[in-house]
Amino acid sequence: MDKELSSPVQGEPIAAIATPVGVGALAVVRMSGEGVFTVADKIFTKARSPETSLADSSGYTAHFGTLHDGERMIDEVIVLVFRSPDSFTVEDMVEITCHGGPVVTQQVLKLLLDNGCRLAEPGEFTRRAFLNGRIDLLQAEAIGEMIHARSESAYRTAVNQMKGGLSEKLGGLREQLLQSCALLELELDFSEEDVEFQSREELAEQVRVLQQEVEKLVESYQHGRLLSEGVATAIIGKPNAGKSTLLNALLGEERAIVSHMPGTTRDYIEECFIYDKTMFRLTDTAGLREAQEEIEHEGIRRSYEKIAEADLILYLMDIGSSDYEEDTEAIAELRQKHPDIQLLVVANKTDTAEDSAERSEKVAEKTGCKVLGISALKEEGLDQLKAEMNTMVEGLDKLHDASVLVTSMRHYEALRNAADALQNARELIDAQSDTELIAFELRSALDYVGEITGKVVNEEVLNVIFGQFCIGK
Repeated sequence: MDKELSSPVQGEPIAAIATPVGVGALAVVRMSGEGVFTVADKIFTKARSPETSLADSSGYTAHFGTLHDGERMIDEVIVLVFRSPDSFTVEDMVEITCHGGPVVTQQVLKLLLDNGCRLAEPGEFTRRAFLNGRIDLLQAEAIGEMIHARSESAYRTAVNQMKGGLSEKLGGLREQLLQSCALLELELDFSEEDVEFQSREELAEQVRVLQQEVEKLVESYQHGRLLSEGVATAIIGKPNAGKSTLLNALLGEERAIVSHMPGTTRDYIEECFIYDKTMFRLTDTAGLREAQEEIEHEGIRRSYEKIAEADLILYLMDIGSSDYEEDTEAIAELRQKHPDIQLLVVANKTDTAEDSAERSEKVAEKTGCKVLGISALKEEGLDQLKAEMNTMVEGLDKLHDASVLVTSMRHYEALRNAADALQNARELIDAQSDTELIAFELRSALDYVGEITGKVVNEEVLNVIFGQFCIGK
C-alpha cells in the first residue's frame, strides 16, 4: 500500500547482522541513520574508481570492493547504497554483503561499531520504518509474523497484512468514526444554540453499520489464530494408551519419552506438524486417571486445561485392553460436558486385538463419535488419521478474504473494546442521552482502532512488539 512518507528524522547510526549467524555462502550486515555513508567510506574501498566515495553515490547502487581495518583487509564485499527517504527505514542505509560465517560477520560488525555505529536493538530497523511513516504498526507486526510463519497459510496471511489489506479496512472504519466525532464535537461547541449537525437516526444507523464491521473482524480472530498458531489438537486418554507413541509417530521423530510405566508424562508436550497446508499444534497430555501424587495431579489438571482450549481432541484408547469399556463411558461423559468440541476417537493397538473392529463399532455406537483404528507403534493407519483430522477442521483456516483477517491477540482485544464502545454509543443514542456521553464512546472506539495501526501510540506497546523481533530486523 502506497503511503505518503513523513519527513524522516535521521537517528543515530545503528548496525546489526541481518542474516542468521552461521556458516553460509553470504551474509548481510546493515547500517541505518545519520552519517552511515561517512562510516562506510572510512572502511570501504571501491575496486573501481577507489578515489570516489559512497557519500557521492546515487541510491539503489551496488559497489564491489574491500573492507579494511587500517592496513588489514577484512573481506571482499558488495555494498548497497540506499538514500533517504527511499529505504526500508526511510533513513540513509548501507547494506554490506560479505562472505558467510560467524567470524567474518562479527569482524564486519565490529568494524562498523568501532567507526561510529552502535549495535541496533531488537526490531529497531522496523521500528524506525514505523516511526518515519513508511509502514503502520499493523504492517510492522505482519513482517514479524511472516518471518516466523510455520505454514503456508500463515505466511500468505502475513504477506496480505504487510501489503496493507487490514490496514486499509481499519483506515476506512477510522475515517467514518472521525467524521461522526467531528460532527458531535461541533454540536458541543454550539451547545447553547441546540443544533444537530447529524440526525440521531442517521448517527444510530452509521454506528450500527460500524459495529457490524468491527464485530466481523472480531469474529475472524478465531480463524486467524488457527493460521498463526495452528489447530490446537489435544491427545488425551488413559495412561499407557499410547499417546506419546502417537505424538512421535505423527511428528516422525522421538519427541516424547515412551514408557510402559503409567504416569510417565507429568506435564504436556507441545509440537507442530503440517498436513496438506494445515498446521496442527499437538499436545501430548498426562494420562487421565486418579493422581497418586501431587506432581501427577498437577499434570492431570493441566491436561483438562488443554482439553478446554483445544480446537480438536484426539481421544486415544487401547482397543485391545480388557477395560476398554471404561474409555467408552469416559468418552460419552466428555461428549456430554463439551457437546460442541471436535472429538475424534482413535482406537490404538489394533494389532493386539483380533476383534478390534467389532469393539470400535461398539464404541462408536455408544458415544456417537467416529472411531478410527490405528497402531501407533507400527505406524499403521496414520495416513487415514491425518486425513480425517484435516477433514474435521476443514475450512477453519482457509478463508477467501485473508487480507482482512485478525491474527493477533492485541488486535482482537482492541477491536472487541471498540465494538463494546460502539454498542454503548448505540444505547446512549436510543436513550437520547447527552451529546457529550455519545461523543465519549465514539472517541473511545476511535482510539481503540487507532491503537492497532499506531495512530494512537503507546510506548510500552511499541517496546513489547519490536522487542520480539530479532536484532537486525
